[in-house]
Amino acid sequence: MSKEQENKAIVGRWFTSFWGLKCDLSIVDELAAPNMLLQYSLHEPRRGHADIKAFMADFRAAFPDLSFGGAADLIAEGDYVVGRWVGGGTHSGAAFSDFLVGSLPAATGRKMHFTGTTVLRLENGKIVQEIGLDDGVTALTQLGLIRTV
Repeated sequence: MSKEQENKAIVGRWFTSFWGLKCDLSIVDELAAPNMLLQYSLHEPRRGHADIKAFMADFRAAFPDLSFGGAADLIAEGDYVVGRWVGGGTHSGAAFSDFLVGSLPAATGRKMHFTGTTVLRLENGKIVQEIGLDDGVTALTQLGLIRTV
């Protein structure tokens, strides 16, 4: 198996186990480098196992049905894997204050559904960076945190 195929397999497991419908936070210890950077435009950057796990636990407490899935085949070159995705969820849980533009009170019932592209960098079989560009305007508009004219 080539390095690119191995990296795509690791990222595929990450997307399924971390971002999929059922999150298994032990995947962070298994596949993420100790000082991994997780960065998306809607949230403050997160770094390290504990910070990444706390982010996802809070996100899923607020959006219990949160789920993301692939929208195209993964592309790999050297240490990098790129994936397009679609996902979202319903804010039916706890209050959520992690969005950079504002907070949600508990259980608004609002739904978000949006897309994005993520670039992951791996070293020695571990994910060291996950940096994504998401359609945050769509998600934040659906959640009522920003308005369009």
